[in-house]
Amino acid sequence: MTHPNWPNLVSMFFEQAQKRASNPFVWQKVNGTYQSTSWKQSSDNVVHLARALRNLGIQKGDRIVLVSENRSEWVMADMAIMACGGITVPAYTTNTVNDHRHILNNAQAKAVIVSTAKLAAPLLHASHEAADVEFAISMEKLDLKQELSHPVYLWDDMLNKGAMLTDDIIGEANAITREDTACIIYTSGTGGTPKGVMLPHRSILHNCVGATNLLKSIGLDNEVFLSFLPLSHSYEHTAGLMWPVYLGAQIYYAERAETLAANMAECHPTLMTAVPRLYEMMRQKILRGLEKESESKRALFLKTCALGKAKHLGEPLGLIGTIQNFFLERLVRNKVRQRFGGRLKAMVSGGGPLNPDVGLFFQGLGIRILQGYGQTESGPVISVNTPQKIKMHTVGPALDHTDIKIASDGEILVRGELVMKGYWRNEKATKEALKDNWLHTGDIGFLDDDQYLQITDRKKDIIVNSGGDNISPQRVEGFLSLEKEIAQSMVYGDKRPHLVALIIPDEEYAMEWAKTHNMEYNLQHLIIHKDFIADISHAISRVNKELSNIEKVRKFILKAQPFTIENEELTPTLKIRRHILHSKYGEELRKLYK
Repeated sequence: MTHPNWPNLVSMFFEQAQKRASNPFVWQKVNGTYQSTSWKQSSDNVVHLARALRNLGIQKGDRIVLVSENRSEWVMADMAIMACGGITVPAYTTNTVNDHRHILNNAQAKAVIVSTAKLAAPLLHASHEAADVEFAISMEKLDLKQELSHPVYLWDDMLNKGAMLTDDIIGEANAITREDTACIIYTSGTGGTPKGVMLPHRSILHNCVGATNLLKSIGLDNEVFLSFLPLSHSYEHTAGLMWPVYLGAQIYYAERAETLAANMAECHPTLMTAVPRLYEMMRQKILRGLEKESESKRALFLKTCALGKAKHLGEPLGLIGTIQNFFLERLVRNKVRQRFGGRLKAMVSGGGPLNPDVGLFFQGLGIRILQGYGQTESGPVISVNTPQKIKMHTVGPALDHTDIKIASDGEILVRGELVMKGYWRNEKATKEALKDNWLHTGDIGFLDDDQYLQITDRKKDIIVNSGGDNISPQRVEGFLSLEKEIAQSMVYGDKRPHLVALIIPDEEYAMEWAKTHNMEYNLQHLIIHKDFIADISHAISRVNKELSNIEKVRKFILKAQPFTIENEELTPTLKIRRHILHSKYGEELRKLYK
């Protein structure tokens, strides 16, 4: 397959926009109806905004923080920042003031772009105190209650200003090189301090070429993507934005999780990229709906799943099973495919580990699902299952022009153009991650006989929830331990939708609580007392107010025995031994999800 040799993401976008002109590019809901923005209108807006940014003093290499929900303006802002020579720094819409403060100061951001008043509140609070921020741009009008240390301009005013300027943004885009930094995406480190991953244009272009080669067998033509994950996530930024641009595809923005099924029916996607949690939710919704159906319909559905799974796994169906499967293809699977829009070629799962049972569920229903693997530091895609050979317990073979090797301790090492330039202003972390051009992923795994990669463990303690978010357990545990009611804690939630925790109450607090309540002190008895549990819950609620949504602890169990070196739950340096605690309390923690 011949691939265009674009020098950078901006030139790629402008050339695709020139080819497609009046064709629709991005779609979003306006007053309850999907409305499109054409490639030409998008390109014009990118040029105008890029000119306005230059006019405000943005120079090559300047960082601009972008905070917005998924919408067409996000795409245009990202492209415009790069087109004027700047570097996009996407930030999550769930970030707290402290999160924004760290990113703004660490990135030495010169400007911020924000969408709504709600998102502007914490961001402008932080940018007001940031030394390097010179201005902000708001996509929607803000009702500011106090004067800030920098001006705030309106999006439409910037577009109008740019339309009157004459910089040759499109012509100058070719001067951007593959090695120039396209974006700095912050991801949590093991110590809890977010690190800025510097991704050059080559890294994302490498992923686009690799993904196209991988899926060419299903016929990539006139693709329609349904985008659900936040664009600030490296996975969605590459697979849900830059790859569609590379393919010249249309992108629809889903409204929210609750409307996803309706959105699929409206936009008829051909490709969809998402995290395991989304597929878990879709599966749960289907199964809940099945409970309301008649016994005969349930039996047909379950038979379809069973036969589909067996066929996928290469198990013999027998004559009767083959005949049944033939008819169920038409009776059940075709109806399921219609519920997914009727044109879906594949759903790709990444950003976290997919439970094989979830993958097999969809395969059994005739919905192709391909699990992949990667991390922000690699563009982010490293490997993906191929449509011709899906091995659900693996994350597939490496993308083209990607080298994978397994270190002596089992760590997965990666080399190729996909690998980041390093961590922004963090030479120590960069040297730890990049050694002799090999990216040390921190994950443990092996390559099978087909050169498919299988992940077996996580070298780092970072929790990756089923939504694909990276969470530092030490950060959350540090907050919990600051509360007077709590002596020790361990949070849990890898491959799960949210965090839960194991809590050891503070002994002095517990003794005082017993005295106040005219009770004899016995911690074993207190941890099952509803009023004592309620007070611990209040402490966790206070902590949750300081955390982002993905870091909040939703449920917990209480134990009386503290973690000690003697019982092997602490190391000599007083770090918790997670594998020991998981072994002892894992079953109880898992019950919290039921």
